[in-house]
Amino acid sequence: MNNWFTVKVKYIKQLEDGRLKSVTEPYLVDATSFTEAEARIYEEVGERVRGEFQIKGIAKTEYADIFYYEDADDWYKCKLTYVSVDADSGKEKKITSNFLVTAETVHQAYERIKESLSDMTVTFEVPAITLTSIVEVLPYNPDLDVEVGRRPLTEEEEAGVAPAQVENEESGEDEDYGDQDDVDEEPTEEMTEENSDEDHVSFEDDTK
Repeated sequence: MNNWFTVKVKYIKQLEDGRLKSVTEPYLVDATSFTEAEARIYEEVGERVRGEFQIKGIAKTEYADIFYYEDADDWYKCKLTYVSVDADSGKEKKITSNFLVTAETVHQAYERIKESLSDMTVTFEVPAITLTSIVEVLPYNPDLDVEVGRRPLTEEEEAGVAPAQVENEESGEDEDYGDQDDVDEEPTEEMTEENSDEDHVSFEDDTK
């Protein structure tokens, strides 16, 4: 089971125009503890960042699963809700889980979450999808085929045919991982799906 930590890293970044700017960027790290998450960042980021960098914060972050598609770099957080029934009492309980998926648009993230969970058996809804500011996901094992769900591209995706854009009904921002003074504000995308039987997808309830 993965234990994810969001680690904020502050360093001096060289922009495309050659200017240097202090930025704070979030990395998602799979580790067994806060101490190990910090050590992994020093090991991983230290090889890529020139000069000194600082770890500004580490927070435990819950994700039920992560799906990586190699044709996209942006990480979208997908909020899923479903109803679980207690086997003994018969009482219903609403469960909320967060997933991450790489995609180029909100609509594509929605389609990929449905595809990734299409073989499950419990009806769920996707009330919100948010573009995150996560720079990179660092699995405990560098082999993403083992630690992070990697989905093969379809023939259409390999040919560069992307799903049609959809109009966002709402817009919002993901959690602010970085210092506001250190990073440029970038717009985030969010899509809220209307609850309808046609949009329901099923997945297995592992909590039973």
